[in-house]
Amino acid sequence: MCKGFKFSGVGSGLKKNGEKDLGLIFSETPASVAGVFTRNQIKAAPVLLDMQRITSGVCQAVIVNSGNANCCTGAKGMQDAISMARWAAAKLDIPEEQVLVASTGVIGEPLDVDKVRAALPELISTLDDDGVSVLAEAIMTTDTVPKVVTQKGRLRGAAFTVTGVAKGSGMIRPDMATMLCFICTDADISHQVLKGLLSASVEKSLNRIVIDGDTSTNDVAFIMASGTSGAKFEDAESMHAFQNQLDHVLKTLAKMLVKDGEGVTKCVDVVIQGAASEPQALAIANTIATSPLVKTALFGEDANWGRLIAAAGRSQVPLEP
Repeated sequence: MCKGFKFSGVGSGLKKNGEKDLGLIFSETPASVAGVFTRNQIKAAPVLLDMQRITSGVCQAVIVNSGNANCCTGAKGMQDAISMARWAAAKLDIPEEQVLVASTGVIGEPLDVDKVRAALPELISTLDDDGVSVLAEAIMTTDTVPKVVTQKGRLRGAAFTVTGVAKGSGMIRPDMATMLCFICTDADISHQVLKGLLSASVEKSLNRIVIDGDTSTNDVAFIMASGTSGAKFEDAESMHAFQNQLDHVLKTLAKMLVKDGEGVTKCVDVVIQGAASEPQALAIANTIATSPLVKTALFGEDANWGRLIAAAGRSQVPLEP
């Protein structure tokens, strides 16, 4: 359990199958927040709204829906994202600016916000300390299993928790976060420090996975720190300890995403040794991982190493044949 946070998930009717499609994260006190966003030039309305709001460094709630991306929906799409935040804020009695919004699903279709509004009373009344698994279900699209990871640690006698939840099976390519990902911690960490910690962890985990080579229009990864555990992270040693815990959560989530990817039958690590620099190693690994010929060899369990060598050779990284 992550102190200071409550979670919920309900079905609002956005999904035609009647499954859970609306989730909420609520911090009982204003939390420090940081985020990373898709690098796709086409960005969904919630992403654009969050990029504005997150600069304040404070967040108390995240409302998220699946079943509709609210992307390429024009001015109304932005108004719908704002309305979702406004309605949630009113029900929770918190400032509207401290509510972030996330959406995932079909691109280009208007979001039926009336269904969201009608489901809000149940969404809020079912908030629970142990509701993170229900939230994980509510954000799933083509995922087959919910994805939740919790890691516990101690700092100078104070226990703290890092809990992460993510979704993503398609449109997965390392170009920010490649999905929706929400991390909550009861550690006491400032907004500025969180930004650096999250960016470093994402670069080593979520930015190093690929399924189909596509980058989504809705990618977001948020981390919220409530500070309720009493574990305060401000010096280099303590921040390194927290970074290790965050890295573990995000790397575990990243591998869970790959294993549950659309059409995935193999989960493979591409390891590059002897490169002149880390960026060059990443370029070679990414070229190999996104190669259709390499993928078909892996799928067919055909040890055709020539395909790997050929992919490395076209990575535009200088190498000695």
